[in-house]
Parts: sequence; structure tokens; C-alpha cells
Amino acid sequence: MISQSLKKALILTGGAVFCLCFGADIFAAIKPFASGQGVGAIAGSVKSNLGSLAQLITAGAYVAGMGFAVGAIVKFKAHKDNPTQVGIGVPIALLFVGAALLGSPSVFKTTGQTLFGASGKYAGVSGVSSF
Repeated sequence: MISQSLKKALILTGGAVFCLCFGADIFAAIKPFASGQGVGAIAGSVKSNLGSLAQLITAGAYVAGMGFAVGAIVKFKAHKDNPTQVGIGVPIALLFVGAALLGSPSVFKTTGQTLFGASGKYAGVSGVSSF
């Protein structure tokens, strides 16, 4: 079980991370509304920031995919050293998760083209591009 103090620390940390990640976007969305420009300006501001969010998700997928792949290699080595302690299923699962994360940005591009046509955007290694 997780102790109460650890739960509180996790909640506070999660709140701080949320504020750091989305605080600027929230204030950017509030500024046009406060100056009387209306809901359309807020929607435009949020839409312009979605490209950065796509880049963040793509970069996170690449980094996590590489992390899982390296973890799979380490677990394969641990299985080779002591097969009774580390089963073969763990490194195989890590390898499949890493491959799925590394391949997910191309799946996002294909799915985006299917759903939104030429008006959508996707993130890649070189930045945000149109379909």
C-alpha cells in the first residue's frame, strides 16, 4: 500500500507538472478572452498550440521507445545470465512495447490523414508538418 504522505507528495508533484506543462497555454487562452476578443480567439490560440503538443507526444514516444528497447536488451542479458530468475516473457514484452512506441508516430500520421484529410498536422523528427 502507498502511505498517505506519499499519496500527498504524488498529488502535489502531479499538480506542479500539470501547471508547468499547461500553465502557459491556459494563460495564452485567457488573454484574448480578457481583452474582449471572444471565444473564437481562444479557439485559435488553442489550435495554434496543438502543433507543439503533437511534437511533445512524438518526442516522448521516441524517447520512451528507445528506453524500452534498451531495457529489453538489459533484460535479455539478465535472462542469459540467470534464466531461472528472469523469464523470457519480460524482455520480449519490453521489446514489443518499444517497437510499438517507435512506430506510433507513423501510425498517427496515417490515422490523421484518414480522419482529417489534408488540413491536419503531424509531428515528426524535423518538426510539425501538414499531411
